[in-house]
Amino acid sequence: MTSATWRSPATVLACCSIILMLSLGMRQSFGLFLQPMSMDLGWTRESFAFAIALQNLLWGALQPFAGMIADRHGAGRVTAMAGLLYALGLVLMAHSETAVAFGFSAGVLVGLGLSGSAFGVIMAAAGRAVAAEKRGFALGVVGAGGSFGQFIMLPYGQWLIGDFGWLTALLVLAAGSLLIVPLAAGLVTPPPADTREQSLRQALGEAAAHRGFWLLTLSFAVCGFQTTFIMVHLPAYLVDQGLSPQAGMMTLALVMFFNIVGSYACGALGDRYVRKYLLCGIYAVRAFSIAAFLLLPPSTASSMLFAVTFGLVWLGTVPLTNGLVAHIFGVKYLATLFSITFFGHQLGSFLGVWFGGYAFDMTGSYTAVWLICLGASVVAALLCLPIDERRIGVPPAPVNQPAT
Repeated sequence: MTSATWRSPATVLACCSIILMLSLGMRQSFGLFLQPMSMDLGWTRESFAFAIALQNLLWGALQPFAGMIADRHGAGRVTAMAGLLYALGLVLMAHSETAVAFGFSAGVLVGLGLSGSAFGVIMAAAGRAVAAEKRGFALGVVGAGGSFGQFIMLPYGQWLIGDFGWLTALLVLAAGSLLIVPLAAGLVTPPPADTREQSLRQALGEAAAHRGFWLLTLSFAVCGFQTTFIMVHLPAYLVDQGLSPQAGMMTLALVMFFNIVGSYACGALGDRYVRKYLLCGIYAVRAFSIAAFLLLPPSTASSMLFAVTFGLVWLGTVPLTNGLVAHIFGVKYLATLFSITFFGHQLGSFLGVWFGGYAFDMTGSYTAVWLICLGASVVAALLCLPIDERRIGVPPAPVNQPAT
C-alpha cells in the first residue's frame, strides 16, 4: 500500500481527531490538580495558575513558528516532536517540588508540546485534507474529536487522582501522550490545489493589512480568557460555593460533552451560513450563560444549566475562526496564519488563568473575573460584526450590463 493510498482524507481526519483528543483532553484535566497539588506542596493558587498561564502563553507564542515549520516541512514531523515534549513535561510535572520547577515542566515543556499537537498545526492539516466545500464539516469533525477527549479525560483524570494520587495520575497521562508520536505519521497531506502563487512574506503582509484578521484575533483573545479561566478555576469555584469536588469535575465534563455537539455543529454550519454572524451568536450565548450562572443560587442544577449552555459554544469558535482564515486567505499558509490568530487566543488564556488565581488570592472571590467574562462576551460579538469575509485574490463575479 502506498503512502498516498493509506493517507486518505478519512485517515488524516481520524489521526487529527485522536491527536486533539489526547493533547486537549490531558490539558483539560490540569484544573483537577490545582487543589491537591497546591495543598500537598504548600503552593498558593496563583503559583499553580501562573504555570498554566505560562503554558498557554508559550503555546500561543510558539505555535506560529510550529505552523511555519509545518507549512514548509509537513505537520507529521512537528507533531511527533511535540508529542515527545508533552510526555516529558508531564513526567517532570509529577516530580516538581517547587513552583519554579512546575513552571518549567507544566509551563515551558507542555506549552512546547501543545504548540505542535493542538489547534494550529492539527486543524490546518485537517483543512488541507478536504475540498473547500467540505472544510467546515471536516473542521467540525476534528473539533468534536478534541471535545470528546476533553469530556472523557475529566472523569478519567479524577479517577486517577482519587484512586492513585496526583503523582501517579500525571505519569499515566504522560504514557498516554506518547500515542501522539505514531499518530503523527498519518498527517502527511498532498499540496493544496486551491492556492495562489505566494511567498510566506507576502501572505503575512496580506494578513497584517487586513482589518478583519486583527478583529478576529482580538475576539479570539476573549474566547481564550473565558475558556481557560473556566477550565482551571471552575472546579475550585464550585467547591468554594459548597459543592463537592465530584460536582466540579462533572460540571466540566458536561461542558465538554455538549462541546462535542457544539464543535461539530458550528463547523458544519460554517459551510452554509456567514461565519462572522455565527461567531456573534456564540458570544451572545456565552453572555447569557454567564449572567444566568451568576444570578441563580449556587447548586448542582444551576451548574448543570451553565455546563449545557456554555458547552454548546465552548470551542465552536475554533472551526469557525479556522474556516474564516482559510476562506479569506486560502490554505497554503493556513497553519501559520491561524496560529497567529490563536496567539491572540492564548494571550487571553494567559490573562484569564493567571488573573483568576491572582483575583482569588487578593479578594477571596472569583466574582470580578466572572463579570469581566460577561462584559468581554459583548465586546467580542461587536468585534466580529465588521469582519470582511470576501476572499482575497478572487475577482468579484461579473455584473451583467443591460443591453444598449
